[in-house]
Amino acid sequence: MGTYQYVKVAIEDRTAILTIDHPPANAFNTQTVMDLSAAFEEVSKSPEVKTIIITGAGQFFVAGADINEIAAIQGPEQAKELVRRGQLFFRQIEQSPKPVIAAINGRFCLGGGNELAMACHIRIAEDGVRFGQPEIGLGIIPGWGGTQRLPRYVGRGKALELLLTGDMINAQEAKRIGLVNQVVPVGEVVKAAKDLAKKLNAKGALAMAAILRAVDQGLETTLDAGLEIEADEFSKLCATEDMREGVNAFLQKRQPKFQDK
Repeated sequence: MGTYQYVKVAIEDRTAILTIDHPPANAFNTQTVMDLSAAFEEVSKSPEVKTIIITGAGQFFVAGADINEIAAIQGPEQAKELVRRGQLFFRQIEQSPKPVIAAINGRFCLGGGNELAMACHIRIAEDGVRFGQPEIGLGIIPGWGGTQRLPRYVGRGKALELLLTGDMINAQEAKRIGLVNQVVPVGEVVKAAKDLAKKLNAKGALAMAAILRAVDQGLETTLDAGLEIEADEFSKLCATEDMREGVNAFLQKRQPKFQDK
């Protein structure tokens, strides 16, 4: 694995752990985003990796974008280039064929950090984290998917409330409204993410990738078109060795041993 200035990479039992480490608050400046994007691409292509965890070092997951870089923007063209770079990377995460788990730690998950978490497939937060999209207080709006993914997770009304006020919510409220999947005690979020990754690693990679594709594509179309996507993915899996292993294991009352082919 490569070496990056602001991201640490570790692989444990087929799970890649990407730790954002940009003190003091893990703010998203250009170099941090470039490091995370390069590290993510590297582990995504590795045959050793089946699941990916993204977390933060220290007391922050990601506190948000680097305000100094935002202040230095010279005109709309530069601004659009900045937001499109982040949007494309977060879409890459969302479209990953490997499950991506956000292990949200520390005190804050704000702005670009919350947008990163929403791009991940599953979000686990430790109790005490506060979530929000505070961009309205800077006279701007979220630029890395916040106005689009937040309503999809929590509904139009609640999303508009959070976006228009810039208010923060705690981890328990984030779980209640559907922003995060699970809340765990402080200090246990990475362990909880690893436990989930271990469970996912026992599943067939081909079936997991098919589920991720079907859900991602199906949410953007009609029900009938989504059902067609589901039928296509199901039929392709029926020609795989994993399907035969899974069915035989069920009939033989044993645990399947998927080979991801």
